[in-house]
Amino acid sequence: MPLLLVLLFIVVPIAELYVIIQVGQLIGIVPTLILLLADAVLGSMLLKHEGRSAWRRFNEALAARRFPGKEVADGVLIVIGGTLLLTPGFLTDVFGLLLLLPPTRAIARRVLKRLTIGRFTVVGMGGGGPGPFRPPSGAGPRPSRDYDIDATAEEVPPQGDQEPRLPRSDRG
Repeated sequence: MPLLLVLLFIVVPIAELYVIIQVGQLIGIVPTLILLLADAVLGSMLLKHEGRSAWRRFNEALAARRFPGKEVADGVLIVIGGTLLLTPGFLTDVFGLLLLLPPTRAIARRVLKRLTIGRFTVVGMGGGGPGPFRPPSGAGPRPSRDYDIDATAEEVPPQGDQEPRLPRSDRG
């Protein structure tokens, strides 16, 4: 993990600066700055389009009562790709663009799945019915939980230097 942080915060910015300087020497300072600005603007437009598309597919999966795992992974990859595109530099723009384009995002999603499979445990929420959040209508009574308590309470202000006291019971 420390090696990854060194790579992200030291090596990547130095490589970005090197590439920007090389491109600036090749085509000039003003065209390089225009190119960096243009890819940030075009990247943000692509981010908006792909983000809306992923959100629509996510809602469709929920409406179809299907687990939206692929849609969530796409959303995460789109956010990472958009962040990389908005970061100034050509190297991060290339990786950001690869995460925003659907064909290469599918490859990244498979790689992400391979890296994470078996590292997380999914715990069910009980209820036993189909669908992600609620039992089907007409199902039997909801299972009782020992932490569901129906009660009332009243606040009793402390009197002087005494310990806080319990309220008197009106029931006898």
